[in-house]
Amino acid sequence: MSAAPPLPVDLSGIRLDPGQGLSRQLYQALRERILDGRLVSRTRLPATRDLAALLGISRNTVTRAFDQLYAEGYVEGRVGDGTYVAELSTARPVPQPPAGPAPGPALQRLQEHHLPPPVTGAPRAFRIGVPAFDLFPFETWARLQARFWRKPSPARLGYGDPAGDWSLRELVAAYLRSSRGLSCDPAQVVITCGAQQAISLCAQLLVQPGDRVAIENPGYRAAGHAFAVAGAELCGVPVDNDGLDCAALARLEDCRLAYVTPSHQYPTGVTLSLARRLELLEWAERRDGWIVEDDYDGEYRYSGTPLAPLAALDRQGRVIYVGTFCKITFPALRLGYLVLPPALAESFARRRALDMRHSEIGTQAVMAEFIAAGHFQRHVRRMRLAARARRDALLRDWPEAIPGCAPMPPVDAGLHLCVRVDGLARERELVNSARTAGVELNGLSEYWLENSPEPVDNRAGLVLGFAAVPEAQIAEAISTLRKAWHL
Repeated sequence: MSAAPPLPVDLSGIRLDPGQGLSRQLYQALRERILDGRLVSRTRLPATRDLAALLGISRNTVTRAFDQLYAEGYVEGRVGDGTYVAELSTARPVPQPPAGPAPGPALQRLQEHHLPPPVTGAPRAFRIGVPAFDLFPFETWARLQARFWRKPSPARLGYGDPAGDWSLRELVAAYLRSSRGLSCDPAQVVITCGAQQAISLCAQLLVQPGDRVAIENPGYRAAGHAFAVAGAELCGVPVDNDGLDCAALARLEDCRLAYVTPSHQYPTGVTLSLARRLELLEWAERRDGWIVEDDYDGEYRYSGTPLAPLAALDRQGRVIYVGTFCKITFPALRLGYLVLPPALAESFARRRALDMRHSEIGTQAVMAEFIAAGHFQRHVRRMRLAARARRDALLRDWPEAIPGCAPMPPVDAGLHLCVRVDGLARERELVNSARTAGVELNGLSEYWLENSPEPVDNRAGLVLGFAAVPEAQIAEAISTLRKAWHL
């Protein structure tokens, strides 16, 4: 058998893996040699039969690789004269480290202000911000979802309203009227991908670079990050037993926006008093400013009915209300909403459309049916009872005397509580011992702004979520903590 004829170029370095798509591998190998200059412009490539013989593959495989190179402009054919590398730029960039262009101001701010990776795995005691997944009626939800997708209306399968599905917005408005005393028109409601997107929209549209924004300190750091990335100067306002210190807020100059969690402050757990609510509304009117009210777990009130939100007391159109379904259902649902003053609603919808057009229609439609059929209201009652029982289990079994810890506080609302600790070193010791033993605790020190004037040891505490797991697992976790803390 005669040897294959010599090729016009040296392609002996090409190695193909039989299990990985031969024509694709050959195309990539030839393209790489063209781009890095080993095959220069006007180089004549071997005939498909000759290259197939060299590589031990079929001629059809080589032909498919050449066809892809032709289609993308790397090679060209000359009638009766074979295949040549196309005329490409001969200038080769000097290899440099992959630095890229200098980042702009927004990207630089994002490098400093971003969310940490989420905690993964099934819920454990005492995970923060997690409701009782185990009680969600997944069978009901699956039935409603299957019904919608079995024969969806063609009218709902195109691009939707960036403000959200109208039927869901109507039901949100009706729910807020009945459960919160918040009167609003459905046109004021904008559906979002959870509360975080709602807060981010407020930052994008209400803040100019250099503006001062008041946030609770300690507070919800993810909200602070959203405002900081928009260019805001974050101004921490102290929180006491009555909530945000409005006198301290009033002393801030050139500040026209405040972000607050009045129903159940995150992370201290206190409730903003009525007197402070009225002071805050007066501040917004006096400054011609805005209040972003995050009512993230307002459904969870264990004595009496949920408190009326600031938005229900607002008569001047100064409050932007942020709500979410994620603390009643589960965070992965990513479904929240804004209630906006009428003059802002269209602008917020337009801005949201630039990010993502609109939310996925199936989830909105199923949630609308879930509410309309009464499932949501029943689930809220079930979740409130379960959270109360889990709170009671924690309060009942928590050790009475932990060295360096304050007593357990009263807990009238929400899904978490905060226990003060004598000093940062003691906080870290308790948190690290718990985590080593498999129990999740957060340190209160993590929720403060870095430039806080408070002494470091005054920022210490333990933040515990109590709704994520049933009472038996709470008791087991407390037993584990007793051993880990040598109590």
